[in-house]
Amino acid sequence: MANARLRAVFMRGGTSKAVMFRRDDLPTNPKDWDPIFLEVMGSPDPNGRQLDGMGGGISSLSKICIIGPPSRSDADVDYTFAQIGVRDTFVDYGANCGNMSSAVGPFALDEGLVTAPANGEATVRIHNTNTSKIIVARFPVEDGSLAATGDIEIDGIAGKAAPIRLEFLEPGGARTGKLLPTGNAVDDLDIGGGESVKASCVDAANPCVFVAASSVSKSGDELPDVLDNDSVFLQRMEAIRCAASVKMGIAPDLDQARRMTGIPKVAMVTGPRSGRTLSGRELAAEDADIWVRMISVGLPHRATPITGAICLAVASRIPGSIPAELCKANGPIRIAHPSGVTLVDAGVSPAGSGAVKADYGAVYRSARRLFEGNVVYRTAIA
Repeated sequence: MANARLRAVFMRGGTSKAVMFRRDDLPTNPKDWDPIFLEVMGSPDPNGRQLDGMGGGISSLSKICIIGPPSRSDADVDYTFAQIGVRDTFVDYGANCGNMSSAVGPFALDEGLVTAPANGEATVRIHNTNTSKIIVARFPVEDGSLAATGDIEIDGIAGKAAPIRLEFLEPGGARTGKLLPTGNAVDDLDIGGGESVKASCVDAANPCVFVAASSVSKSGDELPDVLDNDSVFLQRMEAIRCAASVKMGIAPDLDQARRMTGIPKVAMVTGPRSGRTLSGRELAAEDADIWVRMISVGLPHRATPITGAICLAVASRIPGSIPAELCKANGPIRIAHPSGVTLVDAGVSPAGSGAVKADYGAVYRSARRLFEGNVVYRTAIA
């Protein structure tokens, strides 16, 4: 074995972090990427800590982004996201990461892949290859880079930063081609053992399945550590996720659904209530319009994935869906999650025959370039 080096940048995007690569620095054949990404992240790690790599032991800290020239005329860059398993060798290209999407525009600008005014506002049209969707990023620029300071505060991130507006255009059908893959706002999912659960299966930005917290015997304000220690709950949510995957046409059968750990995301939701965040902050019922607890790659998420928040916001606009029944917000939607509250907006419109289409989803995030240089990985000598 010998060591090899690859130019890379480590960035925070929203409440996630990832190793960022330029497409032209990676092997020409994407089939050769997986061993490199696993080695860089420190996976698989049976201890779940990824100490021998750049990963942080949880899904939001085990990510890779690849940015290169655009393959579409309506985009400025192509962006491919890879979710890296922590304990296993699974590398998932099946979905996007909304949080890391906020880092793509600033990365592209710093790397000279796009241009913008030296001072003013940058607009970068991002083609996410995972979903074949366009995301428009807008952010302030100072001296040719993302402004170093700003006034946006994001729950789960200390301090303030420059705001990055992400507009997910026509996010419906990101994976399945349909906003409502089953054709229904609510389905009865058979999760085995003679049990069924009512769920809303929605595909916007990323496919997600939403169940009412009460239907899984929860209040909806439980913190991640509590859920992580509840194996019965996690097994039940996984059964719901797998049943939804088959119902949505993402996986052909339950066995394949279990292997595709990244999608769909599964979440329990509840209406306005009071509760605490991970920092100990008290949230009152009037502080949020809907509460969510999302499971990502089998683990309770400490915030809410941005694509999951976009999907939830869109779902909240779909008449008859479980989120719509729980959320009565007419304007921007305040989503309470373990780290605080995320403000999201979404719009839907009639699509004929009683159907609806997702027009947009928008959210504000922040990002920061943390370090740049080379990552080292081991490679076999030919």
